Order: sequence, then structure tokens, then C-alpha cells
Amino acid sequence: MKITDVTTTEFSLGQVERPFWNSIIRTTSKGFSRVEVHTDEGITGMSFGGHRSHLLGRFRELLIGQDPLCAEGCWERLYSHNRKPVAKGEYISAMGVMDIALWDLRGKALGQPCWKLLGGHRQRVPVYAAGGYYEEGKGISELVAEMEGFLRHGYRAVKMKVGWPGAGLKKDAERVRAVRQAIGPDVDLLVDVNNAWDATTAIRFGRMIEPYEPYWLEEPTPADDYRGQAAICAALDIPVASGENEFTRWGFRDLLDAKAVDIVQADPRTCGGFTEWLKIAALASAYHLPMAPHGGPHVGAHCVGAVANGLIVESYVHSIQGHLNEFVAPPDIRDGYVTLPDAPGLGLQWEEAAIKRRLG
Repeated sequence: MKITDVTTTEFSLGQVERPFWNSIIRTTSKGFSRVEVHTDEGITGMSFGGHRSHLLGRFRELLIGQDPLCAEGCWERLYSHNRKPVAKGEYISAMGVMDIALWDLRGKALGQPCWKLLGGHRQRVPVYAAGGYYEEGKGISELVAEMEGFLRHGYRAVKMKVGWPGAGLKKDAERVRAVRQAIGPDVDLLVDVNNAWDATTAIRFGRMIEPYEPYWLEEPTPADDYRGQAAICAALDIPVASGENEFTRWGFRDLLDAKAVDIVQADPRTCGGFTEWLKIAALASAYHLPMAPHGGPHVGAHCVGAVANGLIVESYVHSIQGHLNEFVAPPDIRDGYVTLPDAPGLGLQWEEAAIKRRLG
């Protein structure tokens, strides 16, 4: 089997009805993109992504004629044409999109789901609902209602945002307190800073919310502040989760060597794909650290199900970020878990009619 073509589908979904933001990024519009890898046997691998079209066009030249079943060969072929100035950025992320599409193709060719081909540790994995964004006119009562709504959708863990300067530490701590009070002691509460603070501020806030028993404090400092994040890890009993903005095994080597993370959040698309994610998971296991990939369950659940140190997967399916629901069927989420599909590859059920309608 040989690769014959690489194509992309992408379009804008326009302005969102209600703009929302975390501590640093305001979202006002959305879009859809997908990459497809075609073969001479009529098997096509597909994955979310493809908006970096200039890089994917370059990848097309490198991959045509290659055997898609050779995972390491394809990955190294793409990586070897990279240069260090762009290694930490869109090149690696675009590689990740391509690599995941290739794994979808391999699964379809071999008749096996990706989570089994990647390691096959377990088919049912814990999941949390990601939300709790800031919005105009959204107060504590609305935030609480959102978190309670996630529980009705079958989640037993929820994540909320903190760190927006317009809120302040005391108000954010009150938001955390209110959510904990509403969801009760048996639901895990994850708190995401999105890189907003320095270490001193993060430690101060962590001590303010320790009585509410957060499951983790996510990305408390800028992504490259290993020293500051290490200080937070040492100072707080709350686990520090980080890594969604890190790239390749070499970046994670430095993060782990700095003792700057307790829960490793390698995003399978951002870090370089499933091929690279497995190496990062192996490295984390040598440090006895769990993996909790950033990103949606359609892709990330395969990672958590593949390895013994997979912890939990993120879900936007039932949140304000759930615009992909129009284009792909949601995963099976019940009683706090995602059950991974037996279907080959990623097992995604694409809503092709909706995609064509949007293109039309």
C-alpha cells in the first residue's frame, strides 16, 4: 500500500453567538478543518486539523509514495525536513495532525481501533468536562448551573477557568468555592489558569483554594517558566498539570527534568502526533507520572486507553466549545467514562452531509 495524496477540508463557521474567554484568549469565531491521507488501495485516514495548509502541502510531497504502515519511517521523514527555528510551533503541530490521520489509516487497513494499536491497555477511560469560561454577564450562579449541567450529561469530573485579570484572585477563589459547594465532595474539580500568573501569585491562589480540594491546578505560569512551575509543584499539595503547549519528547524531557509538572498534558496533535505521544508517555512513566492529554475525547481517549499511565481525558462535547458536534458523532460518555470504539482507526462517525452543506 502506498500514499497517493493528502487533502484538506476547511471552512469558517463565522462569529460565535456568545464570545467567551479564558485568562488570556478571547474566542469570537470558530472553524472546521480536516486532513485526509489517501492510498492506492482506497483506504483514507482522517483527523481533525488541516488549517496549516502551507505545511500540509509540503508534507504531501514528502509522503506520496510512502508506505503508511511504517509509522516511524513516516514520522522521521517529516521531522528530518524540519529545522530548529520552527521546531517548537506550527510545524510540529501540523506533523501531529498528519500523524494522527496516518494512524487512523493504519487502523482501517488492519481492522483495529487506534487505542489497541497504540498499546491497548483499557477500553474505558475517565473523562472530564472542560468549560467554566468567562462570558459577558456570566456570574457565579451561571457558572454553577453550567457545572451542574455537565453532571447531568454523565461526567464525574469538571474543569473551570481562573486567572482572568478582570476577575481577580479573591473573586476566582469564590468561584471555585461556589462550584465545589454545588457539585459536592465526590466530583473532581479541575482548575485551569491558562498560563496567566507568575509562581508567587499561583502559590498564593493555590493556598486560597486548597480547602476545596481541587483535582489539579493547570498551567499556572507561562509555558516556558519551568523554574516557576517547579516552585509551585514544591510548594503546593495540589498537583500541577501542564504540557499542552510543549512539543516533542525533547521538550517534555526538559519539563520533567525540571520537576515542573505532576500530571503530563501532552496534546497528541500539538506534541507531534500519536507516534510522539507514545514516546512522551513512556518517558513520563519512567518518572512515575500520569498522562492526561489536552484536547477532545475523539482523539485523546485513544491515548489514555493505550498506556498504563493514562489518567483522564478532556471533553468539550457538552460545552460552549462543542461546535464539532455538528460534524462528528459524539463519543460514548457515561458515568464519568468514555468507552472507546471497536471500529477501526479513530472510529469517528463523520457527518459528511453537514460538512458538504457547510462547504456549499
